[in-house]
Amino acid sequence: MFSELLSTVNFAFSVTGPIFTMVVLGGILKYYRLIGDVFISQASIIVFKVSLPVLLGMSMIKTDIATVFDPVIIASAGLATLLVFVLLTLSASLFVKNPRDKGVYVQGAFRGNLAIVGLAFCANLYGAEGIAKASILMSILVLMYNVLCIYTLTTTLTDKKLNISSILVSIVKNPLIIGIVLGISINLLHIPIHPVLMKTGDYLAQLTLPVALLCIGASLSFNDMKSTKMVASASVIAKLIVTPIIITSIGYACGYSKMELGILFLMASTPTAAASFVMVKAMKGNETLAANIIVMSTVGSLFTVSVGLAFLKSFDLI
Repeated sequence: MFSELLSTVNFAFSVTGPIFTMVVLGGILKYYRLIGDVFISQASIIVFKVSLPVLLGMSMIKTDIATVFDPVIIASAGLATLLVFVLLTLSASLFVKNPRDKGVYVQGAFRGNLAIVGLAFCANLYGAEGIAKASILMSILVLMYNVLCIYTLTTTLTDKKLNISSILVSIVKNPLIIGIVLGISINLLHIPIHPVLMKTGDYLAQLTLPVALLCIGASLSFNDMKSTKMVASASVIAKLIVTPIIITSIGYACGYSKMELGILFLMASTPTAAASFVMVKAMKGNETLAANIIVMSTVGSLFTVSVGLAFLKSFDLI
């Protein structure tokens, strides 16, 4: 049991360790004034409006949607995600005093880093078949994440009365959703893409995570950590413990196979997505809180994912 736990710890660290290291590097570069606030602001906009949409679109183009599409799994995972979102929204008033921070708390507690960490987890555990099954699930969940995040951030970062039409417009105009929809459309319609454009898309996609993580590290303020510690801790506990338990339990109740349950657990257990920081900063929310949630969840996932995998394996569930 100890050797198995040690193995899963090493596995988790091999995936999340580089991510955390990039965040630390961002803080070091900011400390030595190699990057500044202007770079952070401009780079965040580039990631949000260009490279991240391209990353999501490219992942859809390269996924064999027809062969891995399972409506039962997608529906149950989607409903479980929606249930978690509702519970988090209802609990926000218990942990968050500042109304403008409620959306940041909710987003940090349910929006996982599926495109990078989630797929890496599934690839290491299940190989190519795991990637195929996880990719289509990821595409649906990422779409849901963005819709729900736009809703919660829009409704909490403005004093205006809720306007459904304006929210729908902002959702339709969101670069991340546009990237996903275009990628799926190109895939399903078999639209040919020139190799030069594909290669360019790969370059832009590879730019996303490093730049986003550097910005997170550079924006992290330890002086302000105390002011956000309670809210960030509550969000991280919900993300790494409560959310995986709820979603994995629903998958088990639905009779998922070992691989399906394992993929669902890994996707639900990923640390908070770097994109959540980009969205909060772009919408002028509490970027320090968003950054602290990402860093804390990234560090915490080293332990929670390993313990969760060991637990599921001990009962022969994955």
